[in-house]
Amino acid sequence: MEHRVKMEDGNSKTISEMLGSIERYNPDHLKVLEEYVEEQAKLGTYDLEANLAVLKLYQFNPHLMNLDITIIILLKALTNLPHTDFVLAKCSLLPIQAKEETVKEIIYLADILEKCEFTLFWQRVDKNPAILFKINGFFDSIRKFICHVIGGSFQTIKKESLKSLLGDVEEKTLESWMKKYGWKHDGDLVFIAPQDENIKTKNISEKIEFDNLAPLMAQCL
Repeated sequence: MEHRVKMEDGNSKTISEMLGSIERYNPDHLKVLEEYVEEQAKLGTYDLEANLAVLKLYQFNPHLMNLDITIIILLKALTNLPHTDFVLAKCSLLPIQAKEETVKEIIYLADILEKCEFTLFWQRVDKNPAILFKINGFFDSIRKFICHVIGGSFQTIKKESLKSLLGDVEEKTLESWMKKYGWKHDGDLVFIAPQDENIKTKNISEKIEFDNLAPLMAQCL
């Protein structure tokens, strides 16, 4: 769906066009932008620039701040780890937003993920599931990030450990993620990458003293 914003001169522009102009600071467009944020949550799409524009409008117009929209923006930013979207969104919060309990919980979840404390993350999620189900595809986005970390950190991992890190997923779901990343398993052991892919070349350099090199240079003259 292509959202269009009505301008004062009667013309309309797409949200992307509006964000590229001074109109991005016009609070009259806030309602349309908030609807766009809600659409992202429902459809699984994502537009960081538009979401940051909403937070900026809240900064300029604190009386217009919508906590539900703020929560969606933060959760959507969290789904784009390991990129720094969440840091950008968090730095754009008003003090009143940052003090809200739900916002503080989301910031805590982000901190857990950045520290790669994935088991703790899922334990925390089980206690606060309501806010997370607002975002279509949230859990799969987090599992994608976890797989990204595992892929860069392990050559092998126990199957039960992998299942736990992904949130105690069912066997069928686990197999699906392993297939997605090309991971193979033999019994209880999962091979994250073939051994030959981990063989790296090594550059060997030797230090030659100038005094040893001088006679050779003299012969070349």
